[in-house]
Amino acid sequence: MFITRDNAQFYTVSFGDSPRTLLALGGWAGSWELWTNTFTYLSNTWRTIAYDHRGTGATIAPTESIKFETLVNDVFVILDALGVDQCVLAAESAGVAIALQAALQQPQRFSGLVLVDGMYCGPMPDVTDPFLMGLKNNFEAAVGHFVDNCVSQLEPDSAAIRHWGRQIILRSPQPDAVRLYESMFGVDLRPQVNQIIQPTLILHGEADRIVPVKASEWLSSQIPDCHLHIFQDTGHVPTVTRPQAVAEEINRYFE
Repeated sequence: MFITRDNAQFYTVSFGDSPRTLLALGGWAGSWELWTNTFTYLSNTWRTIAYDHRGTGATIAPTESIKFETLVNDVFVILDALGVDQCVLAAESAGVAIALQAALQQPQRFSGLVLVDGMYCGPMPDVTDPFLMGLKNNFEAAVGHFVDNCVSQLEPDSAAIRHWGRQIILRSPQPDAVRLYESMFGVDLRPQVNQIIQPTLILHGEADRIVPVKASEWLSSQIPDCHLHIFQDTGHVPTVTRPQAVAEEINRYFE
């Protein structure tokens, strides 16, 4: 379904009819599909909701509207449109910064957090940033390199998942993908994460080449009510490569 608000039409999915709800966010230029496999398991016992955030998938939004603050506000747009008063908020990669900021802004809306291989501190603006230059000058090659670094060869079906990952990210128009990357410039939630009051499950792939494990280890030391689980032989997207294990950890933590 599409949810139309202001200048955007958000492609949104909702599965299951459980009284408890989990809303999941993708990262950078990754659409809701990054949670597809995990939802296969979670939707039996949760109402699972996800959407393509601005600049990704089937959602339609002006490129100039892609800003960190807007991406955070969109979380509440989706919850309000679907009549969800409170939920567990899950996110992966750059979506974790959005989830943390949303939880800090309106803590009463979230009964828990799931943070997967998360970024909460973006780079400072730098026109010589190699990845940014790659996105601008050879978009398809930069995306291919990024996806290759997301999926460890030790993971099952790694070649097929990399192929799928390229398709997901290349649906993001180049200007939107660049804007999404730049929207994290200067974002730094490190001084605030100790104010997170929700029970928080942190998941991380031990073989992640995008965000090092130590980032989640530090984050888990700062959030008061928190549990960290590290998946061995796993890269940056365990929601895709280890979906059953991710679902099991979520169910175990929120029993």
